[in-house]
Amino acid sequence: MDERTLRDIAAITDPIERVRAIGKAMSEQQGFVTELAALRRHAIAQARDSGMTLEEIGNRLGVTPGRVSQLGKAGSAKSPAQPERTAPRVLVQRALPTDPAVRGSKSLFLTEAESQGLTARRTMLYIGPEPASEHVAVCLRVQAGDDVIARRKMFFANDVPVRISTSYFRADLFGDTRIAKAEFVEPSLQAALEALGHRFGHAEETLTARQATRFESDTLELDPGEWVVQVLRASYSTENTPVHTLETVCSATRHIFRIGQPADADEF
Repeated sequence: MDERTLRDIAAITDPIERVRAIGKAMSEQQGFVTELAALRRHAIAQARDSGMTLEEIGNRLGVTPGRVSQLGKAGSAKSPAQPERTAPRVLVQRALPTDPAVRGSKSLFLTEAESQGLTARRTMLYIGPEPASEHVAVCLRVQAGDDVIARRKMFFANDVPVRISTSYFRADLFGDTRIAKAEFVEPSLQAALEALGHRFGHAEETLTARQATRFESDTLELDPGEWVVQVLRASYSTENTPVHTLETVCSATRHIFRIGQPADADEF
C-alpha cells in the first residue's frame, strides 16, 4: 500500500464506504505481511543451511540470536495462515489500578515483576523533546505537534522485552527541570514531582488493545501481526494541572492484567 492509496481512501466522502475500503485494505495488507513472513522464514532457513549460526545471522540483522530463532520458527512455510502455537516467552502480571505504594516506589515495573519471582531490569531509550501525538496532546492540554518532554524506557523480565513506557511532560512546566535531564530520576519520579510543588489530585486510565507499530514490534521482538495493549494514564495535580501522562505499551501475549475493584464493591 502506498501513500496515494491512503489518500484515495481518506478522500471517500461516504463514511460507511470509507470504513469498507479501510477494512478491505487492512485485510489485503495483512495477507501481504503473512506472505512476507513466510519468505523471511525461508530466507533464515537458507542461511542456516549454508552454515551460518544464529549469532552470525543476528549480527548481520542487528537483532538477538533468540529473535532470529523466533522468526525462523514462527509458523509453517506451507501453511503461513496457521502459525505455530507456543507458550509465552514470559508472563508478567500488571495490576490496574496500581497499588499506591507500588506506584510510588522506585519503579512500578521492577517492584511488580520482582514480587512475581521474575528477574526485572530496565533501560532508557530516549529522553528529550518530541512532538505530541494527538492523544498525548489531549491529556497534557497542548496542541498536537507541540514539543513535549518524553522519557522512554524499555522493560525486561527474565531478559525478555515485555513493555515500553513513555512519560510525557509539558515543556513549559518541566523543560528547565531535572525531569528533562538524560538520567533516571532518583529516588523516584513521584518524589521529584512533589519536590517541584505538584501534589497528586486524580488520574484517568484508558486501556486499548491494538496492532503494534513497526517500532513496537521490532523493539518488543513480537511475531508478525501480534498485538499490544496500551495503557494511557493521565495524572493531574490538586489544581487540575496536567502534570504527567504515561503511555505504557505491553506485549499482549506476555501480560496478565489483574483488575482491582473498590473495597466491598466486587461482583462476579
